[in-house]
Amino acid sequence: MAIPAIEAKELTRDYGAMRAVDHISFAVQAGEVFGFLGPNGAGKTTTLRMLTTLLEPTSGTALLNGFDITRQGYGARRQFGVVPEESNVYRELTGRQNLLFSGQLYRVPKAERERRAVELVTKFGIDNKLDALADTYSRGMRRKLTICMALMHRPSILFLDEPTAGLDVRGQRSIIEFIRLLNAEGMTIFLTTHQIEEANQLCNRVAIINGGKIAAIDTPERLKQTIQDVQSVEVALDPCPTGAQDALGRLPTVTTAVTHGDKIRLYTPDPSQVLPAVMEYAVERGARIVSLNTLGPSLEDVFLKITGQSIAKETEEPLEGRQGRGRGSCAVSGGDSH
Repeated sequence: MAIPAIEAKELTRDYGAMRAVDHISFAVQAGEVFGFLGPNGAGKTTTLRMLTTLLEPTSGTALLNGFDITRQGYGARRQFGVVPEESNVYRELTGRQNLLFSGQLYRVPKAERERRAVELVTKFGIDNKLDALADTYSRGMRRKLTICMALMHRPSILFLDEPTAGLDVRGQRSIIEFIRLLNAEGMTIFLTTHQIEEANQLCNRVAIINGGKIAAIDTPERLKQTIQDVQSVEVALDPCPTGAQDALGRLPTVTTAVTHGDKIRLYTPDPSQVLPAVMEYAVERGARIVSLNTLGPSLEDVFLKITGQSIAKETEEPLEGRQGRGRGSCAVSGGDSH
């Protein structure tokens, strides 16, 4: 049986009296896209830094293609490339110079560095900017260049920390396709993200970490099936009657009513009871039903159910651990309460 690409064994990290990561164990098989999700302070960044040998575990260890991160650091580092959330591109250098420098750090022979640099930028569509200063690149192009830099030594594992953070929709789509291409070629991807839909689209499996412990690991679809009680009916009305959210929230079997833009989402364990009641409400108020849909649980619903929190984009460990509403809108102030 093939060894896992990544195998964490009772991985633990303390900061004084605080335990940031608490004896977590999991395995990522070769060729998987593995998502790592957690709220602010859950231990994601600490785990990533331990796996990439930037932070020494307090106890436990991890193996990367069989190399122990605590005892075989050099061999472990040869197995992976890492793409940090904050770009490590030198803007005062050209794309080529950045790539050659990265290759040199990994001791790639000079002739191979030149070939690899051209190969990567051509493959990912930034070859026209190879000899331009990185400062002239768009944010999305710099992100692609960062990924190319992490691939210069041909690693089999790629760690991606928030790969689409700060990018516009076009840039996000481009990076997602980039990741899919790499994975299709057999690369193992370990992905931390605050974009739950991104994890839903990309990942074979997802781990949710909360309070330093692994709360769940499974495929996105199986995780959703664990909370079938979190179903919903989503309706858009035109015009939207005053007080519609409160009125619809009082319908039988509705547990929570939440406004999202011009739609109201009604959480219920039994959508079949809610649908006719919504239609009756619309007729009584003289409102036209613009759209009416039943929705199953989302990966975000799973995350909220398990952690009780939304994902936040803030640093999660202590300092010592660092290295227009239009016509018919139903919008009201306030956020999700489910």
